[in-house]
Amino acid sequence: MRFPRPVLLLALTAPGPMLAAQASAGTELWRLAAVTLPIPPALATGAAAAFWNPAQRTADAGQLGLDLVQTPQAVGASGVIAALELPLRRVGTVGVLYARMGVGDLVRTTDSPDPAGESIPFYAQSAALTWARAAGLTIVGASLTYHDTRFDGVRLDRWTLDAGFVQQIGERIRVAAATRGFRRVGNDPAQDVYAGMQYRLWRGTLWREAPGTLVARFGLTFGHPGGADQQLGAGLDVGAPLSLDVVLAREASYGNAAWRGAAGVRVAIGRYRLSFARDGGVSDLGSAFRVGLEARFN
Repeated sequence: MRFPRPVLLLALTAPGPMLAAQASAGTELWRLAAVTLPIPPALATGAAAAFWNPAQRTADAGQLGLDLVQTPQAVGASGVIAALELPLRRVGTVGVLYARMGVGDLVRTTDSPDPAGESIPFYAQSAALTWARAAGLTIVGASLTYHDTRFDGVRLDRWTLDAGFVQQIGERIRVAAATRGFRRVGNDPAQDVYAGMQYRLWRGTLWREAPGTLVARFGLTFGHPGGADQQLGAGLDVGAPLSLDVVLAREASYGNAAWRGAAGVRVAIGRYRLSFARDGGVSDLGSAFRVGLEARFN
């Protein structure tokens, strides 16, 4: 995890335009949530995954997704992503999404470390309208998002239009790309651009005739200053009910390269899918966790 609380606060108080710094700090909060993804963000799937890539597979029934994120106590941030998707004939899948990530225990002090007065609000939240449509082996999607970031008495809001796509190439390869918080071509600390590729290494039978599929994944995150972050991972599907995912990421943003790992498990039970993921933690800060629930309507 690259950005503990002191760095987030520094981003807000460093010299330079305050509003630009605040937009960047809000994006850093969501990068804290992204460390719990056990796959490259561009390849994430599910209703709540529309936050990372709006190009999700067109559903034949409505579905609801909910992700809860908790970072280590040293960081003190937590968040939620909630999404509802509904299929519309000849239009595709449309949805609404709400996400919020915040630090909950910032307090004012004077000349001693003891709290003085009320707490300091620091959060980033967004609400979005999403759309996705499949055409053959291609899925395209878009997200119109309202962003609201607040630190103490300073507040910034903005609109962005993001896009994503997923392309299946033959039976083995899937490629994807998406933007999040996109503002301009080039580097901007308040935006991320994702790209990813998945390659099927093996498909066969596991124990007791259970079908299995093993895939390798590679991802990039760029569009922000410092350099591209890289993700290398793998996934194993054990039939329909169980999936295991791992990723090793090298984060190079802002000149401080760091390695981290994350792992997750997904379990399907009828029309419900439960997921749990955690990152390995860096710099002795502890691990961040994510718990997810996805439900498909009849």
